[in-house]
Amino acid sequence: MPVNRRTALRTTAVAAATVALPLAANGPASAAKASGLAAAEDAGTGSIVTAYRELQTGIHRDSAERTAALANIDRVAKANNASMSVTGGALWADLPLGPGSAYTTSMYARLRSIAVNWGTPGGALSGDPVVLDRIKTALELLYTSNQYSEKTDEIGNWYTYEIGIPYYLLHTLAAVGEQLAPADVAKYLKPVFRFNADPNKRTNNASIIETGANRADKSLIAIVSGAMAGDTATITKGIEALTDVAGGGAASVVAKLDKAAGDGFHVDGSFIQHDSIPYSGHYGIVLLTALAGTIHVTKGTAFALPEELKQKIYATVADTFAPFVYAGAQMESVRGRMLSRQGETGHDIGHQLTGATVLLARSATGPVKTELTALATKWLKEDTYAPYLKIPDPERFAPGPDLVGVPGIEFAQELLAGKPKPAPTVPTHRVFGQQDRVVHVTTTWSASLGMGTSRIARYESVNQMNLHGWYTGDGVLYTFLPNAKGHYTDAYWPTVDPLLLPGATIKTGPTPPLQDVPRTPNAYGGGVRWDASHGAQGLDFVSFDGTLTAKKSWFFTPSGVVCLGAGITDASGQEVRTAIENRNLQGAGGVLHADLKRVSTELGKSTVVKRPHALHLENVGGYVLLDNADVVALREDRTATWRDIDTGANTKGSLEPFTRRYQKLVLSHGVKPVNATYAYAVLPGASLVSTMASCLAFRVRANTTTVQAVKLWDNTLLANFFAAGTVDDVTVSGPASIAFGKVDGRWKLAVADPTQQQDSIKVTVRRKTIEVPVKNTFGATKLVDLPR
Repeated sequence: MPVNRRTALRTTAVAAATVALPLAANGPASAAKASGLAAAEDAGTGSIVTAYRELQTGIHRDSAERTAALANIDRVAKANNASMSVTGGALWADLPLGPGSAYTTSMYARLRSIAVNWGTPGGALSGDPVVLDRIKTALELLYTSNQYSEKTDEIGNWYTYEIGIPYYLLHTLAAVGEQLAPADVAKYLKPVFRFNADPNKRTNNASIIETGANRADKSLIAIVSGAMAGDTATITKGIEALTDVAGGGAASVVAKLDKAAGDGFHVDGSFIQHDSIPYSGHYGIVLLTALAGTIHVTKGTAFALPEELKQKIYATVADTFAPFVYAGAQMESVRGRMLSRQGETGHDIGHQLTGATVLLARSATGPVKTELTALATKWLKEDTYAPYLKIPDPERFAPGPDLVGVPGIEFAQELLAGKPKPAPTVPTHRVFGQQDRVVHVTTTWSASLGMGTSRIARYESVNQMNLHGWYTGDGVLYTFLPNAKGHYTDAYWPTVDPLLLPGATIKTGPTPPLQDVPRTPNAYGGGVRWDASHGAQGLDFVSFDGTLTAKKSWFFTPSGVVCLGAGITDASGQEVRTAIENRNLQGAGGVLHADLKRVSTELGKSTVVKRPHALHLENVGGYVLLDNADVVALREDRTATWRDIDTGANTKGSLEPFTRRYQKLVLSHGVKPVNATYAYAVLPGASLVSTMASCLAFRVRANTTTVQAVKLWDNTLLANFFAAGTVDDVTVSGPASIAFGKVDGRWKLAVADPTQQQDSIKVTVRRKTIEVPVKNTFGATKLVDLPR
């Protein structure tokens, strides 16, 4: 079933306009007041406002897709307008007024939907004078009731006052501002200037220096609000905040950090927010969206970004974001707590990335423009599950509704009109050591790992979100298939059994208490890259309560992933299990075979498959058992609501129940296991025949608490050492991830330090000892040519 919503993005709702907002007569800059409209226009403030209006109401590029999208947006705007009361008191019955109201953001979001529809050519409310009067009355009521004014106290989440509401207010003013008295524009901007007085810092705590997405958002808010007020000093402050001129560049949004964790972009392509959360699947895209909007609104003005800065922004798309896109959707391992947001599935946030990339491509030139265009085209064409150009339902369930407007469609169709070639899918194996993530891309399927270490949090659960996130970073193997592009989008997170996530080793029984950003005490988490198609990743795992420990490895190949576990030990008295698979079948049925014999798929009935060589799940893939383990198979229907995993005031999911059918394949290690093991291979998309043919294809060379290793068909060795040890003819001095084999007739050695704590690693191979320096490599692979 196609996805029925898309996230409204700050740069994907766009519309044409030709006249700038009137300057605020009593704006914050006395120079602007003295100079008047002409001087402000010379500086480019009018152009900034006009361009920002385009990002709300579009460029009026007619098409059947635009018409269809606008009809659905009309429905939402009309409903919000019809339910809005402007006779006094609350605007909407379900959104009560009051100091610090948790509903204020939603009030401005709904008003924004009405205003943007009013300002969009062809919209159902477009130009309606009665609707305009209602918008004016609503703005005044929200201001005079101190829901958002310069007298409002900042209560609760700082983001609401300093970023959330300001964006929606600026959207609204951009759409209808020409019709407002200059004094009213100035009045409504006062709280924006108060709560974003300095985009370099947190307003409610000046000791906090803004970083990453928050800094970029505040910068764009300063630029646009300054332009609306004719205040060039505020615009300049916003521009300078991007590269942190005030702080000497320490918090520049394009700075590349060379360390593990820490907010912002990293030299290996990682992106971190909240210090320890891999977030290229949300905050990174929020940052990119704000930067794309900044380039768009300042283009051709005296405030246009320097070319060097723009080039750094463009480069992040291919380096940081594109690796984690599959069929237009963002991979789960880099989405943090946003896994639980009903209105922000992987496809929703993938659409935002596509929209930002399309917008960046409009301003780029030369080879960079070609690259950005090719990536955007690839995502537009491959996302057949939730097509970017179709908006069947523009409502977001959180904070709802925000809208995806016609601009995203208009800009994308403008790009596609040139008939660009999409970027090809090429095999890629990348280790992002500075965020403890790996991504493995083949020409058909892709995979990624979610891991927690002493550097990177197991999960994030704040603001009542991600309430079932306990184990999402405990070595979960996320796989993405061409015939199941909506697997994780289709109500997966509310309905999946959170105690049996694929690849994770988890106890039954009570779940641990949720924490904001919990880390583990162990540093070992990372791996080595051998080439574009092969790599190893290891994790020294310990459960939240410390009772369950295990050594875990994943060896990536073009045909699948070999998964090894050793030293599985637990003293809690609860059953310990490892999930081979827990697949959302999306109504596709799927025959299950074990060694060519059909396995019962009777709903709710567990079947113990005795020591199979291989299993195959129709339309999903194969699973080769590399030891003598029994496998428990269970097909079940699971029902839940998005509210079960997100109860946040402005993000909470709906109470609508969703039922999804799952196929579980589980290994039981029993109660109080001591040094239990597992060994299996996951073959995404494999046929039944190819699965059976693969039973002898994988050679496990070691599976102990010291070393886990496999040999490939060409005798290349991939190994994770958790301590000094030997496997085959390779010996290491300490923890290491290594690959060893021949390339073009020459022996080569690849080494990485998954602990990121060592100065060097000694490797003895072919009777020679080589000391490989790994200090300050932060998990990166070092490739060594061995002497003949």
